[in-house]
Amino acid sequence: MLIKTTRSLVSIGTERMLVEFGRANMLQKARQQPERVKQVLDKVKTDGLKPTLQAVFNKLGQPLPLGYCNVGKVIAVGEGVNDFAVGDRVASNGPHAEYVCVPKNLCAHVPDGVTDDEAAFTVIGSIGLQGLRLCDPQLGETIVVTGLGLIGLITAELLIANGCRVIGIDPDANKIALARKKGVIAINPLDGTDVVKYVLENTEGTGADGVIITASSKSDEIISQAAKMSRKHGRIILIGVIGLNISRADFYEKELTFQVSCSYGPGRYDDSYEKGGVDYPLPYVRWTEQRNFKAILQTIAAGKLDVASLITGRIPLSDFGRIYNNIGNKESIASILEYPEESNAASTITVNNGAFASGNGGIGIIGAGNFTSMTMLPILSELGAPLSAIASASGLSGTTLAKKYKIGKSTTDYKSILNDPAIGLVMITTRHNEHAHMVVESLRAGKHVFVEKPLALNKAELDEILAAYNGSKTLTVGFNRRFSPHMQKVKQLVGDALMNVVATMNAGSIPANIWVHDLKTGGGRIVGEACHYMDLITFLTGSKIKAVCMNAMGMNPQATTDNASILLQYENGSTGVINYFANGSKAYSKERIEVYAQERTLITDNFRLTEGYGTKGFSKLKTNVDKGHAAQFKLLVERIKNGGGPLIPFDELVNTTLAGFAAIESLMKREWVPVNP
Repeated sequence: MLIKTTRSLVSIGTERMLVEFGRANMLQKARQQPERVKQVLDKVKTDGLKPTLQAVFNKLGQPLPLGYCNVGKVIAVGEGVNDFAVGDRVASNGPHAEYVCVPKNLCAHVPDGVTDDEAAFTVIGSIGLQGLRLCDPQLGETIVVTGLGLIGLITAELLIANGCRVIGIDPDANKIALARKKGVIAINPLDGTDVVKYVLENTEGTGADGVIITASSKSDEIISQAAKMSRKHGRIILIGVIGLNISRADFYEKELTFQVSCSYGPGRYDDSYEKGGVDYPLPYVRWTEQRNFKAILQTIAAGKLDVASLITGRIPLSDFGRIYNNIGNKESIASILEYPEESNAASTITVNNGAFASGNGGIGIIGAGNFTSMTMLPILSELGAPLSAIASASGLSGTTLAKKYKIGKSTTDYKSILNDPAIGLVMITTRHNEHAHMVVESLRAGKHVFVEKPLALNKAELDEILAAYNGSKTLTVGFNRRFSPHMQKVKQLVGDALMNVVATMNAGSIPANIWVHDLKTGGGRIVGEACHYMDLITFLTGSKIKAVCMNAMGMNPQATTDNASILLQYENGSTGVINYFANGSKAYSKERIEVYAQERTLITDNFRLTEGYGTKGFSKLKTNVDKGHAAQFKLLVERIKNGGGPLIPFDELVNTTLAGFAAIESLMKREWVPVNP
């Protein structure tokens, strides 16, 4: 849903951590994330220092939208949204922005008796509520809340409403005073109180039934105290972020239960729930994120949760600096950003007036993700390419890149790029499921098209492209490896000889819930990524794929497999083997290509080193990692400007795409599958 914001809540604790991390220097960032340092060092070993540093700086340079507690009115609804209508007042996890686009399962109706200011506490209240649900407090139990910041105070008040006796712990005198007003038995350890002894003395020596930790600290003392103040078989729930070097003895004797609470509740980080709109059945999952949102709003409406008393400031959006320039102010608990009634609703903004190409020579980019920011734009900028516009889903990433690379316009409406007569080339780098229809729309709009692989996810999508393509405009797919100087050299040395090619991709594991694995969104890693090597071997052999046979690891491999060997038969008699593996070590080279032809052997290691055996006059080629992106984009820009044939013959693009489909069919049928146009 598209929502016009009226209020958003600044979560001081969470946003302070993000702001302070953003302001930290490189050494400070490294100290905060030691596990990332090891990843960087491993990448240096395989990719080299310069590419690794470029990747790190690009990653750290990407902006992160702040805020996740938003209230506003719905101004538009998308397909499949039936429970909300234009004009509805809703709370959501949208960021601080005049307009936010939020999936329906992350929104909830605001009851009439709840103000916008109060509704802004919905999402952060749900974080406390989820921790409470995991603790499962019973009427009359004693629950300790360690950390009386915003989430801690809300959690304590919800526990009191649930009939519990609540003991709160915090070193801040102001928060202690506020908690006591809400009926919390609040203690300050800085007053000299031994918190463990206090809890034991106030529970007749039994200990607390449960401890909910909402504090933020690197110290291990908090978890140790929680264990020591708990009764036998007590429950400890962690909502905050603390040191977790746990003493076994503390937990062993009491058989304590310890659980970490995940954000707003069930559904969090599940793309099918959050983005796909697939709800969990209520009889089996009573409390989801959205249902927790509703519960918080109902509790506020019933007068059982007083959040208005937690507001320490109301600031117009234009004065946001008053909050973020003093984000370390510990006296502030919750600040509300107030949004103007009138705001710019334009989906396209001009970022750089001087960045527009004359005639129809401009370039429009659709997609502002990692590939665009870390690979494509740095190269295009260095080439001096006429970058006219960039489209992104949220607007933030596109506008940031437009400012950095002096792109003319930023938009959230990609069709404005298609309708712009000054744009002659459209470059598509979105998620895989959007490639085919955007290619078709771009071709029909009379544009040259570059699309990052894959071209299509299924035969129906490919057929639509075939119907739209008439050859009058260039269509290029991001099969960059054939343009690498290493592959160009190999092709020069082996010529048109019959050959055997073995290509191994040590791809590395990707979590199963990542969109690439989803057949409808990403197409799986074989269709979505192994196509790179199909095209590369086609280039080396100078022939098209005739038939495919794929075998995958496991007793019952699925189409989403990422551990497979693919055999390719070529029309000219050459053969190819693609080993696409996700179960190898990251310390080993990511890519390796072996070519055997006419008593000559050429080995390319990670596009850094190519060595020849039996190749007269050639022994080795050594470069920085060069997978051919720069050469491909340079040729593309030149061809669009000066004319000329396609970078990759269209029939080869189609053949490679069909071969990817055939590989999946072969796996399912367990037989060779011909590649038929």
